[in-house]
Amino acid sequence: MTHRIRVRFAPSPTGGLHLGGVRTALFNYLFARHQGGDFVLRIEDTDASRYVPGAEEYILDCLKWCGISPDEGPGLGGEYGPYRQSERKSLYREYARQLVRDGHAYYAFDTPQELEKIREDLKRKGAVSPQYSMENRELMRNSFSLPAAEVQELLDKGTPHVIRIRMPQNEELSLKDLIRGEIHFDPSLVDDKVLLKTDGMPTYHLAVVVDDYLMKISHVLRGEEWLPSAPVHILLWKYLGLEKHMPEFAHLPLILRPDGNGKLSKRDGGRLGFPVNAMNWTDPVTQEFTQGFRETGFLPEAFVNMLAMLGWNSGTEQELFSLQELEDRFTIDRVHKGGAKFDYDKAKWFNHEWIKRQSPIALSPLVSQVFGQKNLHVPDLRRLEQVIALISDRCQVLDDFYDQGRFFFEAPEHWDTEGIKPKWNAEKKDFFESLAVQFSGLASWNAIQAEETFKALATQRQIKAGELLLPLRIMLVGGKFGPPVFVIAAFIGCSQTIDRINKALPAFSGA
Repeated sequence: MTHRIRVRFAPSPTGGLHLGGVRTALFNYLFARHQGGDFVLRIEDTDASRYVPGAEEYILDCLKWCGISPDEGPGLGGEYGPYRQSERKSLYREYARQLVRDGHAYYAFDTPQELEKIREDLKRKGAVSPQYSMENRELMRNSFSLPAAEVQELLDKGTPHVIRIRMPQNEELSLKDLIRGEIHFDPSLVDDKVLLKTDGMPTYHLAVVVDDYLMKISHVLRGEEWLPSAPVHILLWKYLGLEKHMPEFAHLPLILRPDGNGKLSKRDGGRLGFPVNAMNWTDPVTQEFTQGFRETGFLPEAFVNMLAMLGWNSGTEQELFSLQELEDRFTIDRVHKGGAKFDYDKAKWFNHEWIKRQSPIALSPLVSQVFGQKNLHVPDLRRLEQVIALISDRCQVLDDFYDQGRFFFEAPEHWDTEGIKPKWNAEKKDFFESLAVQFSGLASWNAIQAEETFKALATQRQIKAGELLLPLRIMLVGGKFGPPVFVIAAFIGCSQTIDRINKALPAFSGA
């Protein structure tokens, strides 16, 4: 085995990149970076029937947004390319034929119709889930059940066929997993998986072993859902005579639904109203839309931080980590065995904390983009930065900046007066009419001057200032939120403050 750490993230271009997929990429990346190794991106596109146009570009964009930078991969080059399995097709057949020659695999000529008929026959005889396995392979059309001469004739005639692994009997396999410790498997419970399809393309099982060998992958960090396939892969490393090159394995815990009941899926996100993809994805064939974290208003720093904490802990009370800090701290021994529950409220907490960490200058292009999408144009970025400084601690996602900050740039058209009207009276109406007049006569305008004028008039009219502050806020903002009200008044200016008071008064009186 190579002494250099080399890991790979090998997604299939079949759709959007789910939380679990991005976390697998992140953990591989952190594992490699922590030890000065290589992080390889490999596109596993051997299943042409499931290939989705645009999916590969989407995967690359997701990794780029997250700051996860492969060292080798499509478009990046590298010593062990090409990095798309569809471009490596010629490599796999010889390995499959070697397995056949050595008696570890066999040719199978069954048509889909023949396989379906045999499965139905077996079900009628009581088989619950009949498989192409050691119990049934003699019933099928393959190089075990057919005479050697007939097999050769079928091959010479170019009869469509697949190559299947021959799973052994009475053999126990074991794997030392870096997270789970020693794991034992009974390969007799696994069916004879297809290794090479009729079109000459390998299945995942063959391709992943061949490519991991040829690319000198030292460690495989992948999801727990791949554990049932581990016996096939262990046997392939053994049967191909490559055991001493077999990488070390670590099977990452599942990301669970918020209630902990089962693996998180995109359907759960749609049902419960939160994103599960890194970025928005619309399937070009089905037009099915899946919401993404980026478009929902998450910062990449927060998204990566949140993902890292799903199944890993630093061993300290610290929860907020930059990508560099994660690279410095990440070790596989702190990855949990048990599944990690996804908590969307916690995800928003991470984003809120990272928003507060950003400078107004850094946030202004993102917030300006949000405003632009809402048709609110802000020509003065300096003023936008001032607003961001005032409201960033109130914003969990980027869209909140619009809800919390739009009133700084445009007057409200509607006012939340329901809680005010029962206590509204002619004295208060007269107070605000007089306040507008007094504001217009001020020689200078700032938060302190506005507040002193307000309080002096309230004292003169013998009305508690506390009863007047909320109505003033609603007049300026439209609702019961925002920074200190006189800070708002100072920012929008004297003229705009007066205009908003006068415009809102009829709504308070019910006119």
